[in-house]
Amino acid sequence: MQVLSIGNSFSQDAQRYLSRIARADSMYLQSTNLIIGGCPLSRHYRNMFSEKPSYALEVNGISTGFFVSLKEALLNRDWNVITIQQVSQKAPYYESYQPYLNEVIAYVRKLCPKAKIAVHQTWAYEEGSARLVNELKYSSYKDMLSDIIASYKKAAEEINADLIIPSGEVFGAMIENGIEKVHRDTFHASLGLGRYALGLTWYKFLTGRDISENSFNDFDEEVTPEEIEIAKKSVTEIAQKYGA
Repeated sequence: MQVLSIGNSFSQDAQRYLSRIARADSMYLQSTNLIIGGCPLSRHYRNMFSEKPSYALEVNGISTGFFVSLKEALLNRDWNVITIQQVSQKAPYYESYQPYLNEVIAYVRKLCPKAKIAVHQTWAYEEGSARLVNELKYSSYKDMLSDIIASYKKAAEEINADLIIPSGEVFGAMIENGIEKVHRDTFHASLGLGRYALGLTWYKFLTGRDISENSFNDFDEEVTPEEIEIAKKSVTEIAQKYGA
């Protein structure tokens, strides 16, 4: 499977372990990520009209050191799935998605007509964090997450996406299941457990395969066996909600 993300650091978090989680299940999945830190849909839209190599290129969660244009990446191979997302601080507000989302996806479908389109639902900021409370004026991460879920649902409907990858809901389930910290800086995913849960989520929703016996455990920071089981439980709970 060939997966391309038109993303930013949140897709970088999600793809860090993805290919290796697949490999642990004897599946070949190559994840390719186009990264501009903090990139909103409006900038992806502007990049449609440019041949400039604006995106840092990562493959299988590792930097290649190369930079590419959006068009160059889309035409590089026959992608099975292409993902899109809004920048995290704008994700709760659907008015920030348009008209850019529709235009970018029309461009993607023109160049890659066989690819499935996946909407990557980003996640809420850490409870009580300055970015949550002071910047976005939310009193609870649950309120931010609720708005994120609604906006990505509307986005998926608007562009007739093939699937939603509900990373935000998985993070919410992990907190409900007893994990105190899924972030590393109150907004990005933690380097071990947070990124692992995201990778499991992507793998489950992209492939439909069972994750309960997946043996991947090569993390950038310690993840305990108990945390691994909570991550698997949380992903499975949200997958059941989506019928995946």
